[in-house]
Amino acid sequence: MQDYYRAAQTIFRISKLIESRLALTIGRDAQGGKVSLRESLLASRFRRSKRIDGFLLRGRTLSAEKPDVFQEDPVRLIRVFRHCQQLEGELDFHLQSLIRASLVLIDDNVRASDAANVSFRSILSEAGAVFPTLNMMHELGVLAHFIPEFDGLTCLVQHEFYHRYTADVHTLEAIRQLDLIFTEAEPITLKYREVLHESSEPTLLYLTLLLHDIGKAEGIQGHAESGVRIAQPILERLDVSAEGRELVSFVIKNHLAMARFWQKRDVDDPQTAAAFAELVGDAERLRHLYVHTFCDARGTAASLWNSYKDTLHTSLFRATLQRLNLGDAVHATFEKKKQMTQQELISRKTPGISSDEIVAHFGLLPERYFIQTDADEIALHIQMVNRLLKSIASADSVGSLKPVIEWQDDLNRSLTVVNVVTWDRAGLFYKLAGALSVAGLSILGAKVISRSDHIAIDTFYVVEPGRGVVQSASAQELFAKTIESALVSNKDLYPEIVAQSKKHTGSRYTATTTGEVLHSSFPPTVEVYHELAMQRTIVEIQARDQIGLLYRLAKAISDHGFDITFARIGTERGVAIDTFYIESSEAAQPIDTARLETLRDTLTEIIKPTSVPAAS
Repeated sequence: MQDYYRAAQTIFRISKLIESRLALTIGRDAQGGKVSLRESLLASRFRRSKRIDGFLLRGRTLSAEKPDVFQEDPVRLIRVFRHCQQLEGELDFHLQSLIRASLVLIDDNVRASDAANVSFRSILSEAGAVFPTLNMMHELGVLAHFIPEFDGLTCLVQHEFYHRYTADVHTLEAIRQLDLIFTEAEPITLKYREVLHESSEPTLLYLTLLLHDIGKAEGIQGHAESGVRIAQPILERLDVSAEGRELVSFVIKNHLAMARFWQKRDVDDPQTAAAFAELVGDAERLRHLYVHTFCDARGTAASLWNSYKDTLHTSLFRATLQRLNLGDAVHATFEKKKQMTQQELISRKTPGISSDEIVAHFGLLPERYFIQTDADEIALHIQMVNRLLKSIASADSVGSLKPVIEWQDDLNRSLTVVNVVTWDRAGLFYKLAGALSVAGLSILGAKVISRSDHIAIDTFYVVEPGRGVVQSASAQELFAKTIESALVSNKDLYPEIVAQSKKHTGSRYTATTTGEVLHSSFPPTVEVYHELAMQRTIVEIQARDQIGLLYRLAKAISDHGFDITFARIGTERGVAIDTFYIESSEAAQPIDTARLETLRDTLTEIIKPTSVPAAS
């Protein structure tokens, strides 16, 4: 009897425990009252199922009404995903299994079906909600069966320098980035959303992203061109308009062009925007290419995009858009802006700076200086020039003048801007670059400009070895000391660069001694050529980073009788990607083919892994 009594007590306690658990609040009803788990379960028993196109919707879960739902109408294999997307629902486990078992039903008739293609285009038109649906289609095998050309990307390892994902995953990640542009309030994406809203068909970019790397199924090399050929029948099958097909094809063919332009060109130079405007042709192409490049890069690797690159990318977009909108009249716009900035600086009445100095500064510099240089930066340069000129009276000679240096932290871009104003002289750039290296700083980029009175205004964008703004006062002091000795005493900085590189293994001048071969997509190359459209002589170099590489390259250019007028410095995962605009140091000495070939041969020797000389 006692055993029976204890068992009854146990059952009673368990029942009360279950009852208390069921009474737990799991949410609130429409009036804000508490809803218990028990009430939720009871309500679900009476929740009406909704019949849709052979499927049942219970709550947010979609299930098949009968096992032969896809045999009755194979187009439902596409349409079910549109239903799921539209209803913000999910496929239940049995429906997912049924889809996988029915993939063989997606044949040429389904692919050619107007109904199936309308459903698929509708999926790609749901701005901000495309990735989850396409990702599910891919996981269940539907995407590769409906677009067989995409199947070649599935699990395709990309033997390319930047890529972290297989080709299919990268494509879907790029589409996820476009979703975020439409839906997230992340500051970096807002301007891309605004640009898309100016496009006549913004969601067409989803289809472009889906197809942009489809040529990689035939090989990495030339995949942009082969991608256009492969994409054409897909676009026709999907009944994309002729204008839409042309736009998608253009972006696929040129999806690498915009990044290459701002990586290797001076975005402050009007000729850069003019050349890129000639390539893209119209504003609609430019808008799609601008946003596509951003999504493509962000979908490649999380760390590939940063605020510095975003600034270059957006500067090229805005300059090109202005060029497309105004044509040759853009020069009048530049001149008007220049005059307005000049008047603004005069009206500021900066102590110690006369209006004549300001007018002289504006008359001594080329147009490209004023395009992207804002009023505050110009004002700083004028004050630095003023300080340099005042120091002439106390200097023994022009050659002994100390440079005027200003350091400014740009927290938005997480870097430090170093402005240097000094008397222009041969080899100035490589000495400045070398001094920054001795100070243990990494160079992200540089702008080089000289007034017609031979005062150089050089700007470097630098970070500390661990990345970020320069917080080390000793590094700043060491740079000032080193550049003074290099300019006044013509000191060879290379031994100090080698010594410094051993202290900072993450810097632009990391000591690399393994002799490893560059990835096949980034072979060591040197190109020296005339860019006719931009009327520039350009040196492009990509090589495994070495001790003092930038210093040695720039010194070789100087030693061969050339001045560097622009430099774009880049280092990605141990690979240096550098571009220089050069001109002859002596105006009377022409830049002929023989001189450029000699320079190319010298630079080629420098980038060889075995060419690093020992430090003395």
